[in-house]
Amino acid sequence: MNTDDNALSAVGVDADDERIYRDLLHRPRATLPELAAHTGRTTVALRRAFSRLEAQGLVSRMAGRPVRFLPTRPDVAVAALISRREEGLAQARLASFALLAEVPRTENRAPEELVEVVQGQAAVVQRFTQLQQTVTEELLVLDRPPYAQDPAQQNATEMDRLARGVLVRGIYDVSALAIPGKLRLAQEAAAAGEQARISPDVSMKLAIADRRTAILPLSTDASAHADSAVIVHSSTLLDALVALFEVLWRSALPLPVKSFGTPSAGSADLPDPELFTLLAAGLKDEAVARQLGVSLRTVHRRVSELTDRLGARTRFQAGLLAARRGWWGPDGSSDL
Repeated sequence: MNTDDNALSAVGVDADDERIYRDLLHRPRATLPELAAHTGRTTVALRRAFSRLEAQGLVSRMAGRPVRFLPTRPDVAVAALISRREEGLAQARLASFALLAEVPRTENRAPEELVEVVQGQAAVVQRFTQLQQTVTEELLVLDRPPYAQDPAQQNATEMDRLARGVLVRGIYDVSALAIPGKLRLAQEAAAAGEQARISPDVSMKLAIADRRTAILPLSTDASAHADSAVIVHSSTLLDALVALFEVLWRSALPLPVKSFGTPSAGSADLPDPELFTLLAAGLKDEAVARQLGVSLRTVHRRVSELTDRLGARTRFQAGLLAARRGWWGPDGSSDL
């Protein structure tokens, strides 16, 4: 069977009914006996199938005898089915809020109901995605290894939330930005509206949805896969996690939004805002060179110039001084 034979399953069309619809597309106005002879089905089975297809708007019955059916244009029919499915999903969402009112208040919950343990990498990914999809106001994220998903791929669910006006605040640990390409992805998210900062003190991964639910891995080992996680519901424990995020947020450094790209050949300049941030966040020169796409020698030279200009004793102090003096704006533009 062709893998596309059940392409309409997403909008509620049975695979066998879809095959009949496809047959009718090639033989419009065919009678039931003609279709039965071609498809190997009985006329009784075809009548039942056409009854379902009529209800879904995929076919219409012609007047007169013998009984004949006309297929509805696929683009028109499928668009109507999609619209109907979207209406159903919207009603289900409204029903979920009504059902939420039936959930016992937090203070009445048993302690074991305030925390869930999720096992398995696929299950962790699913729950994290669900948590993001349910956010309506604010998403708080501490970002660091280990990752259950590919860290080289953009978080499509977060980008969708940003497009819908959700406030997203993210703090990236220095170990996360050491991953090739991670800085670029962080900048893309920041350009899309994420409020992003960098800190060398992020000790764990964490995501908090609307200050009502949080997810964090059980393991803090960066070399391990994120194959188990804890879900924390509204409680004093969740309040403590929110407070931890706010403490880290106040001490973290802003991530420049502007992407400067790789300097042209022979250029004596590096993208200073990115360089300052990476130095202050604690990245090693090798990691800085990878992120900025320049040679290690160029990084050494530019860091030496910056430390001399700022009167700093160390590369870390140079980055920190530049950040504290506000040498670049929120859009990543440098005042140097």
